[in-house]
Amino acid sequence: MQTFSDLGISKDYIKALNELKIIKPSKIQEAVIPVLLEKRTDLIGLAQTGTGKTAAFGLPLLHTIEPDIERVQGLIIAPTRELVQQIKKQLFKFTKYIDKRIFAEGVYGGEKIDRQITRLQRPTHIVVATPGRLLDLIKRKAVDISRVKTLVLDEADEMLSMGFKEDLNKILKYNTADRNTWLFSATMPQEIKRIVDTYMSPDAVRITTDKNDAINTNISHHFVNTKIQDKVGLIARLLKKRRQDRSIIFCRTKAGAKNLAQELENQGFKVGALEGDMQQKERDKVMRAFRKERIRVLVSTDVSARGIDVNDLAFVVHHQLPEHLDYYTHRSGRTARAGKKGQSIALVIPGEMQKVLELQKALGIKFREMVV
Repeated sequence: MQTFSDLGISKDYIKALNELKIIKPSKIQEAVIPVLLEKRTDLIGLAQTGTGKTAAFGLPLLHTIEPDIERVQGLIIAPTRELVQQIKKQLFKFTKYIDKRIFAEGVYGGEKIDRQITRLQRPTHIVVATPGRLLDLIKRKAVDISRVKTLVLDEADEMLSMGFKEDLNKILKYNTADRNTWLFSATMPQEIKRIVDTYMSPDAVRITTDKNDAINTNISHHFVNTKIQDKVGLIARLLKKRRQDRSIIFCRTKAGAKNLAQELENQGFKVGALEGDMQQKERDKVMRAFRKERIRVLVSTDVSARGIDVNDLAFVVHHQLPEHLDYYTHRSGRTARAGKKGQSIALVIPGEMQKVLELQKALGIKFREMVV
């Protein structure tokens, strides 16, 4: 069994990792960390959320920073405010015991830009940002990324599917000569391949965790045969049976998510809904309540669930099977994080069994029938 010390991580960081109970490197960490510590290189990592990516790129990035040089040396781009906050928090925790402080700042939409401009006037070594807000700050000359040595794109496929293509192209055009780019993505659509071909070295190291890793092996996959009109009752029975557990229920549409949350609330469940029309303030309020376990069930659309990272999520329910294969991977990957076990439960109506078989084949997983 490899340790972080074997991978080349310095002991001050290992002390912090031990405190965070991160003892055994995950597969993506084992594959990525030694490569990035050993040489300056571009890197493409194919890995799901929940596989320990933040430490896989975060620790090597921290090792590249020169604390005495008070300028932005590392830039991490992520699709959502939640993910930006989470990465910044992780970096802060990793650096608890190092000799010289390394300062990271998180910038994202939904917070007053003036506040962020003020914070960026302090010494900042790493900026973690959503694409739109970063470009606003560059335009206002509040941040200078011209001398960034390492650019990390986290959840690149999510960023493209959220419409950040133009923004990413603008950011990637800065200082291409002296920079290393590390791109992490769960899937490899054409647009990502184009980014790789345009902005990254042809010698970029490519690392793929195998397909079984991609769909976390700690997740068990189930389907329940039902009819459309019986779905709400079935979900209610499931939630009653598992009152102690936290879960996310995925719906395909905003209206569907709203209605289902309302129906479950009427039946006495503590439920929060996440959907696209919400103000950032409301969204933060729901997520806070969920993290603090004041509500145990989140009903969400695929888009609204992006960037959510909650430990101890026991199961996810697919109110409808998703349109795209990748969405199934993203949805089920919300559970079974940090080495824990989790369940993914799909509600299947007559005529949808074919879809279940397609998912099995494409993702190399096995669905078992479940009776609620």
